[in-house]
Amino acid sequence: MDREDRRRYFVVGSVIIEVVTPILQQRIKDDQTFRAFGTLQNYLNNPQIKHILFHLRHNNVWCCNDKNNCVHIGSLPLNYRQWGVLYSKTTGLCRHNCHCKYTANPVQLNDPDISLSCIILLNCCNLTSNEYNTIQNLRQMKNNFLSHNTEGAITADDYKSVWPDLTAYVLQLDQNKEDHLIRIENRPLDEALCHKYNAILLDIHQKLDEIGASIQRVDETIQRIDTTTNAIGRTVQRNETAVNRIDQTVTGTNTAVMGLQATVEELLYYAKRGITCQCAIDKCQSQVKQVKESIKPYKLGQSIFTLHHQTDLTSVFGGDWSSDITDIVMMDDGRLVMCLPWQSRLLICNTDGSQAYSIPVQGYPWCVTAVNNSTVAVILYDSQCIEMYDINNKLKLKSISPSGISCYRSRITSINNKLVVGGDNRLQIIDHQTGEVVQIIQTDCSPDKLHGSGDRIFYSENYYNNNNNKLYWYSYTDDRHHTLTLPSYPRSMITLQDGSLYVGCEDGSVQHVSSDGKQYKPVKTFQSTPGWHYMIHYNLIQRKLVVLDDKLKIVNEL
Repeated sequence: MDREDRRRYFVVGSVIIEVVTPILQQRIKDDQTFRAFGTLQNYLNNPQIKHILFHLRHNNVWCCNDKNNCVHIGSLPLNYRQWGVLYSKTTGLCRHNCHCKYTANPVQLNDPDISLSCIILLNCCNLTSNEYNTIQNLRQMKNNFLSHNTEGAITADDYKSVWPDLTAYVLQLDQNKEDHLIRIENRPLDEALCHKYNAILLDIHQKLDEIGASIQRVDETIQRIDTTTNAIGRTVQRNETAVNRIDQTVTGTNTAVMGLQATVEELLYYAKRGITCQCAIDKCQSQVKQVKESIKPYKLGQSIFTLHHQTDLTSVFGGDWSSDITDIVMMDDGRLVMCLPWQSRLLICNTDGSQAYSIPVQGYPWCVTAVNNSTVAVILYDSQCIEMYDINNKLKLKSISPSGISCYRSRITSINNKLVVGGDNRLQIIDHQTGEVVQIIQTDCSPDKLHGSGDRIFYSENYYNNNNNKLYWYSYTDDRHHTLTLPSYPRSMITLQDGSLYVGCEDGSVQHVSSDGKQYKPVKTFQSTPGWHYMIHYNLIQRKLVVLDDKLKIVNEL
């Protein structure tokens, strides 16, 4: 994928969002039936329209009224998120799920995106045959080239195919858009806007439905394996048959485990792509919980990593390089991003130190977290702002300055596609796209050494305030703060696949903390020389642990 591939994607996505979507929204407004109601909410509350849309989301249901027009189809064009945008459930006299139990939300005409606008137009509006075919073609084009395009890129060959058809379809719907198309085709790549469009156009909610079905299939496979294992126990005296069935069981087990791992990785990937509606977040978290419950928990203190290699980065840094690094993160593609505040730069390299390059920073980059696989957010030591960097193109994307950031004590992490920054006796949840503080969580201390995972935010108290040995965390599940006292001051934390933690402490020890936060044991294979710069970082996709003390160590999960 090169920059031109990204630009071509950006051009096509811009046409879909900036030109096609408003055209479709206007076409709904111009519909004769819509005009009789005046507002989209009144239009959606019309029993006939509501009945049509209801059966595009709910299958095998007979409504109490108008049963003759109940439609049951194999696939459901409306996903759960789109249905939630349009309707809310209310109390009603009907004893079963029915369209009469729903009422339209106060949605505006510009709220439905292109997918939802297409569904309304194709199923509810009076279209000419040409309009119907054109809208159907645009919908299919969006699905083919954008909805599942996780790379955010379009090749030159695909562009030659899609651009003539896209412009022809747009002009069939509105001949006055030719100048808009020319202007968009010649625009340069805006990387930040391209990321935003990629998050909007990815059909994340449909993907979550597919992942949910995948989880169910894996669960069924595991149940079949359990049944087969029991049968083997009953027939062990028949050696040849038993051996064959054991082979089949091992194959089935490997397939199930691979399916679980792929599902976890895919859920995490799509969660990072910009899910913003609460229903999607809830469903994603529910599915992650199902997968985690299927993962066998680690025994506290057991050896679950093996050293892959260690690197002396003196040739890259020069001098006492390890003490110059104040934070490190591994991206999902395996690259390392390190903060070098005293050299005023970010260093990006492979785990062996190869292909190293720097991004200069105006100030002292102190703490870093990944936003997606090409973007990081950085806290500066002497500044009250967060800076966003594109590490692929070596560009500073923007600075955001939410209120409440300390010049010298703020740390940063991420959770649910939001940034988390520590302040004076509080955690601040920040939308990195708008720069707004969307939530403030009060704490009993000034948080330091942040780490976000799942529904929990872990932190320690600022070292210079009290130097206590407590590990703190806030849980969204019960809306409470929890603590655990460790043998030494916790300097870095990472979450493993089973929900347990490794906590790197000031005394050089790594403590393995149970997923419920009530017990811990030292991990003997990771004891190190005590020091303030000792830190660890884990990437779930790579299944690699980065340990930084006097050397840079990369260890793989067994």
